[in-house]
Amino acid sequence: MRLILRVAGTWLLGLAFVLLIIDGTKSLGANALVISSLRDAWSWLNAESLAATQEFLTSRFFGALLETALSTLLTFPSWAVLAVPGLLLAWAGRSRRVRLFVRHDQI
Repeated sequence: MRLILRVAGTWLLGLAFVLLIIDGTKSLGANALVISSLRDAWSWLNAESLAATQEFLTSRFFGALLETALSTLLTFPSWAVLAVPGLLLAWAGRSRRVRLFVRHDQI
């Protein structure tokens, strides 16, 4: 289970790093700070799935609350939205052993 958590966390951190590099490249090209939101990245990747997700959430029991939460989440930077769960998953999958440092002459 820890391996799955670490792999998922590493993948999310890798994607977040790629999105951060894309934002940095756009910032260098524009000679200004450019931060793309999750909505921009998701619509660039697959706009139909974004619309389907929004439609699905509005048709649920707490539709207004879910729509508000999703619209708030979509305004955050895309790299940050992926980095936070990636860090949490990598932390949850860490090794729990206490590392003891032993000198060579103690072996």
